[in-house]
Amino acid sequence: MKVFPGNLRGIVRDFENIEIRDEKKPRIGLVGEILVKYHPAANNDMAEFIEREGAEIVIPGLTEFFLYCGYGREFEYRYLAGGQKRRIAGNLFVKYVEHYRNDMRAALRNSKRFTSSPTIYAMAESIKSILSLGNHTGEGWLLTAEMVELIEEGANNIICMQPFACLPNHITGKGMIKALKEKYPQTNIVTIDYDPGASEVNQINRIKLMLERAFSNLENTV
Repeated sequence: MKVFPGNLRGIVRDFENIEIRDEKKPRIGLVGEILVKYHPAANNDMAEFIEREGAEIVIPGLTEFFLYCGYGREFEYRYLAGGQKRRIAGNLFVKYVEHYRNDMRAALRNSKRFTSSPTIYAMAESIKSILSLGNHTGEGWLLTAEMVELIEEGANNIICMQPFACLPNHITGKGMIKALKEKYPQTNIVTIDYDPGASEVNQINRIKLMLERAFSNLENTV
């Protein structure tokens, strides 16, 4: 624990010193079902494709998913059939992990290039006006919260990915697009279903249309 904060400051310092080009690229957020979002074999190497097209990929962290699972124990106890032991375990887990993430936020506070992730408490608060925290099947309300986080960080262009007929993600992903666009008019979201029988060409064409709009919006703001 004594060494950890120093290591984090060193990591931030090293990345701050990497030379970069002064080049503006549209930022493309990637959200969705946990396997499809992170596994390149499940999403046809989406991160690599986006970067080949000249955009910057932004993928939310994996830790948030586990924090979301622990945070949900409180709601289950208050409003559903959750037990007291699960509630206590969930709350302790969230506090323990967020304690270490506070060291990360402290290291990033003075960074000129990077921003730190919000707490799981702040993410839950950010979507209460548009979605119930009772949506905790699959990625649940976290999926909507990740899109809000991306939009507020400047990644207005989002690819929302889910397996074909994944009902939870259709509700908290595709189902939230109208509400998100009402709150954030600049939002550019495309939803893509992934299935062994789905046409990869059709998926790519839809994403390219989204990228075309993303590059157009970037040119209008430069």
